[in-house]
Amino acid sequence: MNSSSTRTDQDPRVRVLEAAARQSLHAPSVFNTQPWRWRVTTDALELRADPDRQLAHTDPDGRLLMLSCGAALHHARVSLAAAGWAVTVERLPDPSLLARVRTTGPADLDVPAGRLVDAIPRRRTDRRAYGDRPVPEAVLARLGDAVEAEGAHLHVVRPDQMPMLAVSTGRAADAELADPAYRQELHRWTHRPAGSGDGVPAATAVRPSPRRVPLRDYAPGGAAGLSAGTDFDRGAAYLILFGDSDEPAAWLRGGEALSALLLTATAEGLAGAPLSDAVELAWPRRMMRDLLAGIGDPYLVVRVGWGPDAELPPAPRRAPADVIEVVAAPR
Repeated sequence: MNSSSTRTDQDPRVRVLEAAARQSLHAPSVFNTQPWRWRVTTDALELRADPDRQLAHTDPDGRLLMLSCGAALHHARVSLAAAGWAVTVERLPDPSLLARVRTTGPADLDVPAGRLVDAIPRRRTDRRAYGDRPVPEAVLARLGDAVEAEGAHLHVVRPDQMPMLAVSTGRAADAELADPAYRQELHRWTHRPAGSGDGVPAATAVRPSPRRVPLRDYAPGGAAGLSAGTDFDRGAAYLILFGDSDEPAAWLRGGEALSALLLTATAEGLAGAPLSDAVELAWPRRMMRDLLAGIGDPYLVVRVGWGPDAELPPAPRRAPADVIEVVAAPR
């Protein structure tokens, strides 16, 4: 059997695993490339990267691809936990497989996981400006705990570090826009074929405006469909997600931590937006490492805060049949 449709005669584990894979399709990814594929067997989910969706110029090392796949992995994990299934996770068990999530049997319902699952359909990458109200220290601590539980770390950028973050991010964005190969790659993922279910359409891009830290311009030339609003990110917190090493296994765990961070922020009522500009080029990534005082390797910057009241439309998503392969035989 080779299908992505749920069958009533399948083993209940297969239906639960496929449902978890479907939940993972909501995960954030660089340029909304959604660079993952799932294979559902009788008792396991197998996660693979889709190399055709790697940003060859913006992400030549695959760092952002692995972070994106790690976010999808965490979405699936918490979905299974919330559904009352215990699992084991093998990460990078062989060169072609990023992870194997194997069910080990029923478990008590995981209430914290249920809270994160409830946040999955509500989470949006909100590139609009956030308000003046600061994020409480207790909330930032809970975000840090969520990241640490996934094997990564979080640094809250201090006020005295903000100029370096702003300057390095702005200069990185300017350097990329001056590169024809980058502009071509950006164009590819902001002008997707109808029905592709991916990318960042101009209608969902935000027009540039004064910010504490510049945001990527997804529609150079003024075609962005959304206004940033009247705020200026004064209350936003800027968080550096980092790990103990700079290698694929650590990037995958970093992606799981990114998912935990963003879903926890959503559950707390916060808006969030990953900022990868500051890590896409080698020299701004070194500056981010300096902000960490050399204690770790930076994976991503994340902006969190109190966003506008108006709800954002959901980002395009690929069809499950294009991403999920079910190979388990009927009962």
